[in-house]
Amino acid sequence: MQNLGRTRSQPRSNRSMPLGGMDYADPKKKSNYVGKILMAAMLTALCILMLKQSPSFNTPFSRHEPGVTHVLVTGGAGYIGSHAALRLLKESYRVTIVDNLSRGNLGAIRILQELFPEPGRLQFIYADLGDAKSVHKVFSQNAFDAVMHFAAVAYVGESTLDPLKYYHNITSNTLTVLEAMATHGVPTLIYSSTCATYGEPEKMPITEGTPQLPINPYGKAKKMAEDIILDFHKNSNMAGMILRYFNVIGSDPDGRLGEAPRPELREHGRISGACFDAARGIIPGLKVRGTDYKTPDGTCIRDYIDVTDLVDAHVKALEKAKPGKVGIYNVGTGRGRSVKEFVEACKAATGVPIKVDFLPRRPGDYAEVYSDPTKIRNELNWTAKYTDLQESLQVAWRWQKSHLNGYVSSLATSLATS
Repeated sequence: MQNLGRTRSQPRSNRSMPLGGMDYADPKKKSNYVGKILMAAMLTALCILMLKQSPSFNTPFSRHEPGVTHVLVTGGAGYIGSHAALRLLKESYRVTIVDNLSRGNLGAIRILQELFPEPGRLQFIYADLGDAKSVHKVFSQNAFDAVMHFAAVAYVGESTLDPLKYYHNITSNTLTVLEAMATHGVPTLIYSSTCATYGEPEKMPITEGTPQLPINPYGKAKKMAEDIILDFHKNSNMAGMILRYFNVIGSDPDGRLGEAPRPELREHGRISGACFDAARGIIPGLKVRGTDYKTPDGTCIRDYIDVTDLVDAHVKALEKAKPGKVGIYNVGTGRGRSVKEFVEACKAATGVPIKVDFLPRRPGDYAEVYSDPTKIRNELNWTAKYTDLQESLQVAWRWQKSHLNGYVSSLATSLATS
């Protein structure tokens, strides 16, 4: 699990200081706590082994059933993928999650399994999309009606440091998924793309017709994957939807799921995660990179979309997908917010006076990006509803406060009692 040892690998001079109603653990309990974490790690490894070896043939998942849509959710243990799986399950879809847990959370899977324990509702398969043999095995043993392809590494900064990882993980793995869909006759693909494919357009807001000129490997890898999908569909009857979304924030309003990125990726992660880490005292403050952009306050402007709205767009895309057609849609609020605005909203949401350091620009970033959501509103009847930035952050902050070690504690309890 990704958060093992998070709170012990980094020093905290203010460990006993209450922040936002929270009290950090007494250092004297360290050994007992570490023991529990190690136990959770061993139980996690055992659970993965059992899941990996469990056969999926001769089950409800291996056959088509009238009136039931079986959706493969790649990356369904991750932040966005797990929220999408939750929504699909609530809507009575049959769901198979495939994830290699390199960045996902087995704890999120366990929560979904507890919420939907009925046979034939949800299964998890531990597999790597980079292994074509494993991917084809998954498809051969399951009767999928559609694929929601979320699985991807997704940090702009990291992509500039390790571009080959991004081309392998995003572009190559999407090709493998498409090949498996074609071989096994899966008719519908909902593809998780990004506004990073547009680069830094000359005009705002961004429409689906805005030229795609990505400026970092993450955006380039996603555009290549889009191009593969578009080329493939020309000679197939596949129904495809490409959703280019903007900056995702928030969490499940009922507090069941949230975002728990790996500690080693904090430097590259979402600004919301960094704000919460600063509010909790895990890091000394928030680093804002770039104050000299051509924007009103000098910081980057982004379109922040709540994850609940985002998964709603995916479900509507699945419902509207048509054979032989590929739809391309921006998924955003249509409103840009500066990084400084975001930081002030985060301070208000957490109630913590977060320290902010202003640093030089980050490589691969762009000054201003926000969407024109007209097309998705007109064609899919979708409009963002959770547009209050502070409220979205408050929802996510509640999850953070109740999951101080991510999914680790809930996973240990769940595995120990199962």
